[in-house]
Amino acid sequence: MKLYCLSGHPTLPCNVLKFKSTTIMLDCGLDTTSVLNFLPLPLVHSPRLSKLPGWVSKDATVNLEKELKECAGRIFVDSQPEFCLPEKELLDLSTIDVILISNYHCMMALPYITEHTGFTGTVYATEPTLQIGRLLMEELVNFMERVPKAQSATCWKNKDVQRTLPGPLKDAVEVWTWKRCYSMQEVNSALSKVQLVGYSQKVELFGAVQVSPLSSGYSLGSSNWLIQSHHEKVSYVSGSSLLTTHPQPMDQSSLKNSDVLILTGLTQMPMANPDGMLGDFCNNLAMTIRAGGNVLVPCYSSGVIYDLLECLYQFIDNANLGTTPFYFISPVANSSLEFSQIFAEWLCHNKQSKVYLPEPPFPHAELIQTNKLKHYPSIHGDFSSEFRQPCVVFTGHPSLRFGDVVHFMELWGKSSLNTIIFTEPDFCYIDALAPYQPLAMKCVYCPIDTRLNFHQVSKLLKEVQPLHVVCPEQYTQPPPTQSHRADLMLELQPPPVPYRRCSVLNLPFRRRYERVYILPELANSLVPSEIKPGVSVATVSAVLHSKDNKHTLQSVPKPPPVPPSKKRKRVLEEPPVVQTPKPLLSGAVPLEGFLATLQKHGITEVKVEETADGHILHLQAEDTLIQLEEDGTHIVCNNNEPLRTTLRDLVLRFLQKL
Repeated sequence: MKLYCLSGHPTLPCNVLKFKSTTIMLDCGLDTTSVLNFLPLPLVHSPRLSKLPGWVSKDATVNLEKELKECAGRIFVDSQPEFCLPEKELLDLSTIDVILISNYHCMMALPYITEHTGFTGTVYATEPTLQIGRLLMEELVNFMERVPKAQSATCWKNKDVQRTLPGPLKDAVEVWTWKRCYSMQEVNSALSKVQLVGYSQKVELFGAVQVSPLSSGYSLGSSNWLIQSHHEKVSYVSGSSLLTTHPQPMDQSSLKNSDVLILTGLTQMPMANPDGMLGDFCNNLAMTIRAGGNVLVPCYSSGVIYDLLECLYQFIDNANLGTTPFYFISPVANSSLEFSQIFAEWLCHNKQSKVYLPEPPFPHAELIQTNKLKHYPSIHGDFSSEFRQPCVVFTGHPSLRFGDVVHFMELWGKSSLNTIIFTEPDFCYIDALAPYQPLAMKCVYCPIDTRLNFHQVSKLLKEVQPLHVVCPEQYTQPPPTQSHRADLMLELQPPPVPYRRCSVLNLPFRRRYERVYILPELANSLVPSEIKPGVSVATVSAVLHSKDNKHTLQSVPKPPPVPPSKKRKRVLEEPPVVQTPKPLLSGAVPLEGFLATLQKHGITEVKVEETADGHILHLQAEDTLIQLEEDGTHIVCNNNEPLRTTLRDLVLRFLQKL
């Protein structure tokens, strides 16, 4: 069993598992942190961004004024933002049989894999994962295509040039593999290969293994995966949560007794309590609105925003914010809010029960009905005529590099009355704000990450007790900024097997058994012999037939009768002779009984020597050795065949023929 690791990002994994005769890709996360190296894409022409000076090295030997711009002491690439793709050279991706998706954040690289590698397999995901994943991809494509950039910066990627650049561009890895965003046509083609599955549904792969998704408790439709054969079990745990939020709770019991557990997608904020962050979010929002300022919340169009809106629903009236308008701006805002209300069977029990009252499971339906929450596809059109301040705006993208958020950063960044509140943990807020410096607006960091922390995952692993744990190397050591915190890492016995980007692991796991079926007519011909109470054994002569990873014992075919012929056929054409198998022997030779039998047959001078595996009997007069061991008996005598035959027959008296 081998594991190929194609991503270096622990919460945006992409691994390939070779198990039995199948090749399974586990998630295909897209590392979007690379976009922080690019200038923002403004929806409206920005005089400030267009006047940024080009970058020239201090000794003037490298001039990249057209490609790189300088802002507040840092340099940025002036080009369409690009993403860091999963590794494509480690193995032939056209050999992948299936792709298993755990949640909608971990499928954003799917079009790069399915459309450009010769992939011909099937993708498995739950319905909410597919539909919300489609929305996130559609939103990403829309953000990019709204603000096209004619030029494509490539000179800075030259290795010799990159070495001369200041950080963080100098330290950026795999820059030649970075790619622009895919098209909507590629998205539709990729998603047409998705086959929908439900929780605990078993999917057979070529008769070799079964895969089934389990609720992971993190987001709508998010899954952990079981990959098992008759005698082996691999669990893939990615993006799981034990907190009581809107999705179905995590299924923990099904993970028990795994031979290997592959662990990814733990919280990126182990120090931040999600409930505390929600409280800080509401308090900072209220303080800003009361002071006459606006609040900007850069977020994804699905996920945490549902919890933020639910929290605000309970908070608005208590904080006297009833007249403050809330705007949700995204090309897919309407679809996202509607989808969250219709996937009732994927919600926690509390929200499911509301559907039968009937009530909408999420309170944002009421916020929309009462006009407290309004949603728009973009800042153009209806929004520009209905927009009033002070207000709260939820919009994307959390990187602040593209989307409607860029316009609000330019609009509100110069006033200290306004506040930007970061809730998504995927991007470093300091890096996200870098191209907008100097900035007057207040910045509040309230990262809300409900995924498992190290304490929770340690407790979980003690309960499910896998034989081996495989995880990103980042989880096997404390964070670099807090090297003294041993509680911010996985400490297990045996230690977890770590991986990094481009690792190929031979998993510490050997297949020991294979299931074989026996045909009824062959089973009827067997004659079992009891070798000890409750245990019977029968010998079988059969043909082993293997097809589609299923093994069957069939009766040995009888040779066809030889037709009478005057001409003598060649020896090669004669049917094979089926020989009767020799009987198998079972049992043990008791030392005392065997010595007594030897004495009866006139062999009296016997020296007994005890060994680690049994006994050695030295027949001194006959100059012969007999080795009695647990799994065999050996008779060593010099060219005395009659004696050897006699001793063999004496040994056989104590054994049972099968």
